[in-house]
Amino acid sequence: MEINASLVKELRERTGAGMMDCKKALAEASGDMDRAITVLRKKGIAKAAAKEGRQTAEGAIASYVHAGDKLGVMVEINCETDFVARTERFKTFTRDIAMHIAATNSLCVSRDQINPELLEKEKDIFRQQAAKEEKPQKVLDKIVEGRVEKFYAETVLLEQPFVKDNDKTVDELVKEMIAALGENIQIKRFARFRLGE
Repeated sequence: MEINASLVKELRERTGAGMMDCKKALAEASGDMDRAITVLRKKGIAKAAAKEGRQTAEGAIASYVHAGDKLGVMVEINCETDFVARTERFKTFTRDIAMHIAATNSLCVSRDQINPELLEKEKDIFRQQAAKEEKPQKVLDKIVEGRVEKFYAETVLLEQPFVKDNDKTVDELVKEMIAALGENIQIKRFARFRLGE
């Protein structure tokens, strides 16, 4: 199939990927737009994985105050260079992450930051709930494990579905930004403030 400029342009507008990457993805997908998007996402994740170990000493602190001035968020997001930190795309990304944190009940950035005491308390609650279901121990363990995973998805920032696009997690969004900007990006920390708390 002929890959024309309008197809490449449409894919570029939908994904933000470079022209040559779009052309190659369309060729690989035989002109199918949805398959080409999938190809680009897979390549982006691979590119992001290759950049993960690189140092992030630049970046920005973004803030978001929800309407009514009763809820506010500050988030530090790091990248490799101040050039990327000053781009509109990076700034928009940082604002989106701050807004996401305000809209959700994020407790920490990643799983390893969950307070062990809180996690154990939640597991105890899940075990007690599962015990009432009168099922074999093996099944109960799986139920508890599933509920712990759901707890992570609800409270760990990187594992939460992104509020502007529930089809991807915040972690997947970060990887897309790494692929698009060509630098390692890390959400370092955040603080969520609610009036009266």
